[in-house]
Amino acid sequence: MTLPNYRIIVDLSQRMMYLLDNNIVTRGFPVGIGTMLTVSPAGEYTIINKQPNPGGPFGAFWMGLSKPHYGIHGTNNPASIGHRVSHGCIRMYNEDVLALSRIVPIGTRVTIRE
Repeated sequence: MTLPNYRIIVDLSQRMMYLLDNNIVTRGFPVGIGTMLTVSPAGEYTIINKQPNPGGPFGAFWMGLSKPHYGIHGTNNPASIGHRVSHGCIRMYNEDVLALSRIVPIGTRVTIRE
């Protein structure tokens, strides 16, 4: 039996996040992304911490990225998903971020692409 080899790709143009296991897409999630003035930063990162119930606009869960002050998180405004609304973070429906947080460990690679 092989261990899962998870990674995440965030496609900013599609406003979608994809969970891959051994480079095969296993799930897709709609996301909210940064505004034109506070764009989500393209690049390669890793998940460095996880925090349930961070409060405020971060919804039900926070997963911090290796780029300081950026993360993948839930929302207190579900209508914002699919839009350019955040200060650069990747915003998910609360049920989606909770499901994802149960699957991916700290250290998971995250690629954010245009």
